[in-house]
Amino acid sequence: MSAPNARVVGCWDKTHGPVGHTSDLRRSAQLGYTGAVARDGHYIAVVGAGACGPEVARVAEEVGRLVARAGAVLVCGGLGGVMEAACRGARAEGGTTVGVLPSESRRDANRHVEVAVATGMGEARNAIVARTADAIIAVGGEFGTLSEIALALKMGKPVVGIDTWELSRQGRRAEAIARAARPEEAVALALRLASRPGA
Repeated sequence: MSAPNARVVGCWDKTHGPVGHTSDLRRSAQLGYTGAVARDGHYIAVVGAGACGPEVARVAEEVGRLVARAGAVLVCGGLGGVMEAACRGARAEGGTTVGVLPSESRRDANRHVEVAVATGMGEARNAIVARTADAIIAVGGEFGTLSEIALALKMGKPVVGIDTWELSRQGRRAEAIARAARPEEAVALALRLASRPGA
């Protein structure tokens, strides 16, 4: 029995091929298959620099692990650094990872991305990352991360930060980013904020 309107256009499951056919629905019933992207539950974006040091990578990987343990889908920009570390952590826990790539090739995704979305939009893909997520966790980050934070806030999405940007307006600190000191705190806070009506 197939479900109508169950296609996901333009996505690729690295293990099983294109997502969006009735065969995907049959495969999703098989024991151990993780290729079907959850339609219910939270989508949490983890954003950060495409290159990072080992301590930042450790934090991002733990964030990814905790997102997966909570049953949420991890969304990211699909490349290296914080994105790769977060995906590595999520996949280690059997979680689903979605990479929204700036390029036109799904092959550019890091090896821990399960579903790669090739946008061909360059940095404009940051808007898709922000729009897809119910909440965003920023780990460190450079100007690209700042753009994702700003876009998420503009969209009304909650943003949690670990050692990330601080915002100010006319010299006064803007308390728009919820601060967390540890991965556990960041993920718990993101999930709680994402649970609010309208998030």
